[in-house]
Amino acid sequence: MAGRRRWSKGGSLAVLGGVYAVALGVGFLAAETAGGTGPLAAALLGDLAATGVVFLGAVLLDNTSVYDPYWSVMPLPLALWWHFHPGAEGRADPWRFGLVAFALGIWGVRLTANFIRDWAGLNHEDWRYTAYRRLGRARYWLVSLAGLQMMPTLMVFGAMLPVYAVTRQPGPGPGVLDGLAAMVALGAAALETAADEQKRRQRIVAAPGTLVTSGLWARSRHPNYFGEVAFWWGLFAFAPAVAWSHSWTVVGAVMMTLLFWRVSVPLMDRRMESRYPGYRALAAGLPAMVPLGRRGGQPDPASLLAAND
Repeated sequence: MAGRRRWSKGGSLAVLGGVYAVALGVGFLAAETAGGTGPLAAALLGDLAATGVVFLGAVLLDNTSVYDPYWSVMPLPLALWWHFHPGAEGRADPWRFGLVAFALGIWGVRLTANFIRDWAGLNHEDWRYTAYRRLGRARYWLVSLAGLQMMPTLMVFGAMLPVYAVTRQPGPGPGVLDGLAAMVALGAAALETAADEQKRRQRIVAAPGTLVTSGLWARSRHPNYFGEVAFWWGLFAFAPAVAWSHSWTVVGAVMMTLLFWRVSVPLMDRRMESRYPGYRALAAGLPAMVPLGRRGGQPDPASLLAAND
């Protein structure tokens, strides 16, 4: 089980950093070696190779949470690799790619920092993963590889297809659609940051263990999920800004929407309902993700001894 050895947080971060340094190096070498297959296939092979390294680290450390930062760490290196392997028509417009890279950097640094700040270290494994340990060791690691690591890697790779499209051809200079894309992506990152900070201030500082019912959490059950989904829609909008023929890359944003709407939200709601009395009444009056505000009556928050997760 995870946590058999007692790890300090500093030691955990050092080990995690080493795993990701090796993963990025292996991923880069794999992509460069497979360059003859084309930049899309080569990048995918590099991404899968890097995931394989992280999976090996998770097995050796007996903790699938080793994979958690991958979601936010890999996109920017992937974008940079595509940028320096341009399409036949030349490198992307530097201003447009600069906007894309800036948005990815802000989002990735914030999300990774949020993980590091809240992470208890290698003694802790996320509850979403520990639930699968009842399957036995062999099946647990099979689920970890296929469902908890490779599947999210493929989801993020799909959501990065608009960035691939941006780097394939120069296209016209940045225009109104690029500005809108940047506003949506950066606004979504800001909203996600605000939701996380509001939750942290109450749960950790003001009133540990209580339900967060103020700010964005008074308008949505999962405003942080909404920010994450909206970020990927903002990133997608850069692709048609280059050429409308790249609109097919919307498949990534659609997949992200379905993942959070049909998987993450129901999973979190079931957990909250099973642990905290009154959550069902609260959930009935709030939108799942979009912070539009409460429908119907407001239950007494003091009676809901819960904590948003």
